[in-house]
Amino acid sequence: MEITKVKNGGSMEFKLTGRLDTNTAPELTEAVKASATEEISEVIFDFKDLDYISSAGLRVILMTQKLMNSRKGSMVVRHPNQIIAEVFEATGFTDIMKIEA
Repeated sequence: MEITKVKNGGSMEFKLTGRLDTNTAPELTEAVKASATEEISEVIFDFKDLDYISSAGLRVILMTQKLMNSRKGSMVVRHPNQIIAEVFEATGFTDIMKIEA
């Protein structure tokens, strides 16, 4: 998986390419923890080029949502493919986080 970080004011965007799974989830966890400083009020995940997400990847997304909620910030997942969107629907993530097509 490739992670591209783009900071824009109080927003931090993570553009993910490849697979977010057991092998790559720790890398994203560390990237989020290192980047989500107090000045960051919004985290954006761009899944346009993400092919697959496993339960380990879902845990990272959920951890980030909880982190941003605790800071009264926001998190958005953008451009999930159909398979990932179905996983979010099946797991109930669509009810607890903002997901944009």
